[in-house]
Amino acid sequence: MFELRDPRVKMVTVTRAEVSGDMQHAKVYVSIMGTEGQQNVCMHALQRAAGFVQSKLGERMRSRFIPAIQFVQDKGVKNAIEVARLIHEALAKDNPKPEVEEAVAGDSPREDSP
Repeated sequence: MFELRDPRVKMVTVTRAEVSGDMQHAKVYVSIMGTEGQQNVCMHALQRAAGFVQSKLGERMRSRFIPAIQFVQDKGVKNAIEVARLIHEALAKDNPKPEVEEAVAGDSPREDSP
C-alpha cells in the first residue's frame, strides 16, 4: 500500500486477506475512512491498482502462481464504530449528566469550621 502513488488511495487499512486453496484468487478486505464518495473513488483506484499489487506480491512470493487480487470493502469496522456511537448516544439519554450545581464549593459551610 505504501508504494501506490495514486492520490485517490488514502486512509486505507487492510483488515484481512483470504486466499483460495489453489492460490489462484485472493480477496483483500480493506477498510476505508471518509465519505461514501471518497470510499467509492478509493475502491475504484484500488481495483485499477490490483495488477501493480499482484506484481509486487510476485516479487516476494516463491510460488508457482500469483493469486489474482480482488479488493473488497470491509464494512465491519465502520459498522462497529456506528454501533458504539449508537450505544453511547442511548446511554447518554438514559443517564443524563447532572446539572452543574449552583453552589460553589467555597460558598458552602464546612463541617470543621467553627
